[in-house]
Amino acid sequence: MQITPSIHALRHSFKIPINQGVVIERFVYSYIIFGEMITLIDSGVAGCEKTIFEYIRSSGGDPSDIALMILTHSHPDHIGAAAAIQQLTGCSVAAHPAERSWIEDVALQNRDRPVPGFAAFVGGSVHIDNELVEGDSIEPDDTRVGEMQVLYTPGHSAGSISLFLHREGALFSGDAIPVAGDLPVYDDALLSVQSVKKLKAIRGIRVLLSSWDEPRNGDDAYLRMDLALDYLQLIHQAVLASTDDGFTDLRELTGKAATVLGIPPQAVNPLLSRTFAANLRLRERKNLLSDS
Repeated sequence: MQITPSIHALRHSFKIPINQGVVIERFVYSYIIFGEMITLIDSGVAGCEKTIFEYIRSSGGDPSDIALMILTHSHPDHIGAAAAIQQLTGCSVAAHPAERSWIEDVALQNRDRPVPGFAAFVGGSVHIDNELVEGDSIEPDDTRVGEMQVLYTPGHSAGSISLFLHREGALFSGDAIPVAGDLPVYDDALLSVQSVKKLKAIRGIRVLLSSWDEPRNGDDAYLRMDLALDYLQLIHQAVLASTDDGFTDLRELTGKAATVLGIPPQAVNPLLSRTFAANLRLRERKNLLSDS
């Protein structure tokens, strides 16, 4: 899908196995920035390199033109094909330093944060060549694309980054902006709120390019961020309300809060419990959206 003359979006569909015969259908976007060379933002799960390479060829390019692959964070649906892409193209790999250990040692990530289907989603570890931190600038192409600013947007993960391509008014947000009504995934609820507010404060966003949502243009981009903030507060309220009759078991609480939020029972898994545990750590704070 062409977003602008330089930016193209690729939607990768995959299925997460939950238990016997039960799967959750998901998708994730990766983004290709065409110029003299190609910059790839996120890789999708293992096997997505085939789709990416086919799209580049169909657009008149060659996979070997990929010079830089930026990983917005270390989770399986963002780094799954990274090792294959790097091995086949020789591209440089960039990410935030807080994500390095889980990108360079995927077995460690699987131990620290087990995800159903992890082994099938991740093709291997990959070395980070360049660390990206708040305020860094990247020039994907000296003649056509312009400067891209690195924004530190933790919450979903410790080292999540977003990228703002000024010339195109394009904000690549990774998973920093939760999709209202969708499965919430974050490690720090308050940092998630602060990161969304930070992105919402950027003026001149013409297109919002998230990983778990369709591209959003103009005012709709800012609306999606408002909805994300409201959803983060709604989740917090649902989790805290689920402790009213006495909190004993995290899995039981996860099921109760999921029911309130309309999350299907098959999506109640340890990853969702990890998310709600982040809210429990803030149980003394009723309103995540207030600045106090």
